[in-house]
Amino acid sequence: MKQFTLMIIVLLSTSWMGGCTSTKTSDGASYGPAAFSQPAFTAVTVAYAPEMQGILNRIEQDPNASIHTTTTIKGVTYRIGTYHDEPILIFATGMSIANAAMTMQMALDYFPVKQVVYMGIAGAVNPKWQPGDVIVPARWYYHDESVYTNEDPNAPGEYILPEYYAKFIEEQDERRAKDPHTPKYKPFHFIHPDEVLIVKEGMDKPQDTAYFSATPRLLNAAKQAMSTMPTQRVLGERDAELFVGGNGITGSVFMDNREYRKWTRDVFNAEVTEMESAAIGQVCTVNDVDWIIVRAISDLAGGQEGVNVENKYDDEVSRIGANVLFSVLDTLAEDEW
Repeated sequence: MKQFTLMIIVLLSTSWMGGCTSTKTSDGASYGPAAFSQPAFTAVTVAYAPEMQGILNRIEQDPNASIHTTTTIKGVTYRIGTYHDEPILIFATGMSIANAAMTMQMALDYFPVKQVVYMGIAGAVNPKWQPGDVIVPARWYYHDESVYTNEDPNAPGEYILPEYYAKFIEEQDERRAKDPHTPKYKPFHFIHPDEVLIVKEGMDKPQDTAYFSATPRLLNAAKQAMSTMPTQRVLGERDAELFVGGNGITGSVFMDNREYRKWTRDVFNAEVTEMESAAIGQVCTVNDVDWIIVRAISDLAGGQEGVNVENKYDDEVSRIGANVLFSVLDTLAEDEW
């Protein structure tokens, strides 16, 4: 368990590009990411420091886990090791959609990655969840991919929609009849929710995409893991609730407004909100890499009176989230990943 193949160690100490080939074009030039031949990693990923500490603490406490190599590429620190004899790659994406998308794509370009297990804290959208509860959503949506509009001077309370968006709204009833997970789009004042356009192998043009679905195999592993975990106590005060399923939402904002939170619950039927997961899902979907997101609740987004105190819980809930993540890895190990 404490050992790793010599080939991988040598590659890490010299160049990640050694022993692999890039895409060849008709003129013989090589472009694009590397194609790897060595064993692929499970990427164990977080957003920022408190979450990373929860991961590293678990690695340090486990005799069957180790980190043997650390390397930094373009400012991002990657830790390479093993967990139950399986190769793992540990790194932090940084907070926000832009950082999450950039660093995840970097990781998939620079390392052989077969699946991503991401863990972090999140704000609750559904008020039933409390700090320390852990949610593993089945789908992730961008809540602030949107159109900002002017009010119609001839119709107070109405807004002037761009033609493309008016057509988009007209299509939603038909889409929702085919897919019940399609959001129930409605505006929040002048903000009108939209969808991201994605393109990937096999598409002849970009397509509107309402959400990204986590890998069913990994969701099943999370359900199995949660069913066998010991009770998780939150600061000695209460037992954490553990749940797999439902929707999560991602945006470029720290959501601290209760009315906006309620709107996202209505539109997206969301359980949790944060700032990275839909971007992780998008990158993994485009790259055909399996993925799952584990989110530990730190607060009810915008539910408090006065200053948000999510920082009161971030270390504690990161610890519980890490416990769930490693329980998922244990389940995957039993199933031979």
